[in-house]
Amino acid sequence: MLLKNLYNENYVNIIANNILLNYSKFNKQDFIKKIFDKSWENKELKQRMRHISKTMFDFLPQNYYKSIDILKKTFSNLNSKYVFENMIFQDYVEVFGINDFEISMDALMHFTIGSSSEFAVRQFILKYEKETMQQMKIWAKHKNHHIRRLASEGCRPRLPWSLHISNFKKNPDKVLEILEILKDDKSEYVRKSVANNLNDISKDNPQIIRNIAKKWINFSVEKNKIIKHGCRTLLKNGDKEILNLFGFHEKNELKLEFISVDKIVKMGEKLNFSFVISSKEKLGKLRICYAIDFLLQKNKYGQKIFKISEGIFKENNKEFSKFFSFKKITTRKYYKGKHKLTIIVNGVKMIKKDFLVN
Repeated sequence: MLLKNLYNENYVNIIANNILLNYSKFNKQDFIKKIFDKSWENKELKQRMRHISKTMFDFLPQNYYKSIDILKKTFSNLNSKYVFENMIFQDYVEVFGINDFEISMDALMHFTIGSSSEFAVRQFILKYEKETMQQMKIWAKHKNHHIRRLASEGCRPRLPWSLHISNFKKNPDKVLEILEILKDDKSEYVRKSVANNLNDISKDNPQIIRNIAKKWINFSVEKNKIIKHGCRTLLKNGDKEILNLFGFHEKNELKLEFISVDKIVKMGEKLNFSFVISSKEKLGKLRICYAIDFLLQKNKYGQKIFKISEGIFKENNKEFSKFFSFKKITTRKYYKGKHKLTIIVNGVKMIKKDFLVN
C-alpha cells in the first residue's frame, strides 16, 4: 500500500469523531467533505498531510491556544497504532504555530509521544535556533524516552524526508551538546537516534566524528554500538582511521578471486556473483563489501557500496555468494550498458569485473 493511502476515510472519520468529543461546535460533515475534495486523489503523501492540517484549522477556533488545547485532547484519545498518520498534529503546529514559540514547544512535546515531532520542530530551529536548541537540552533530560529522542532526531543535520539544517552541517557544535547528554541513554530507541545523528555529521565533518569515536570507544557495549552505527558511512567509504579503530586492518596477504559473475543481466533481474577470499594464515577480522559503479546518463558513473559480511573468520579460505537486483525502484534509475562490480575487503578494493545490463 502507498504511504499516502494511510490518510483515508477511516482515519479521517476517527479524527473527526475525536475532535467532536472535545469541541461541540465542530462541523464533522463539512470537515470530511472538504477533506475529500476533487483534488484529493491526486495529492501525494505530504500534500495530504498538509491538506488535513489546514482543513482542521478552518474548522477549529481561530485562537491558536484554544485550537491546540482541543488537538492535544484529541491526540491523547487516538489509538497509538496511528504513529505515522498522527503526524498531522505536528504539521498543524509547524504551519500555524510558528509565531507562538512556547505554546508550540509544549504541543510538539505532547504530540511526539507515540508519534514524532522530528519534522515540525526543524522549522522552529530555523526561526529560533538558540531558543529551540535550549529547549532540546531540557528535552534531552526528560523522563519520557520519546521526548529525549526528539532532542536528538529533531536536530539531525541531514534528517531524511526533511529539509537539511545548513548551520549544523557547517558547524554541529550545538548538536553535539545534545548528543553528549544522550550518549549513555538507557533507551535503545534514543541511542539509535544518537547514532543516526553522528552519521549525519560524518558526511560533512568526518574528522569531528573520528575524534568522537576515539573518545567514546570501549566504555560500554552500548556505546560501542552507537559509535559503529554512527560511523557506518565512514566504514562504507573505507575510512582508514575508522576501519583501524574497529580492528579492520589492511591485510596484504589476502587473495581474492571470482568464482562466477554474470556477464549479462537483463533489466529487472539479478546480478549473481560469488568469490573466494584466501590466505596462508587465518583470515581474521574482515569487513567485506561490494561496490557497483552504475552507468548514468552521458556515460558517467555513480558508485554505491553495500556490505556483504563482517566478522572474525577462523578459516584460511572462505567462499561468498551474493546478488544485486536490478528490479525497478523509485530511488534509483538503471540504465542499459556496462556496469562495474568491485569487491572491497577492509576498505581495500581487491578485484573488479565488468558486466552488461540490457
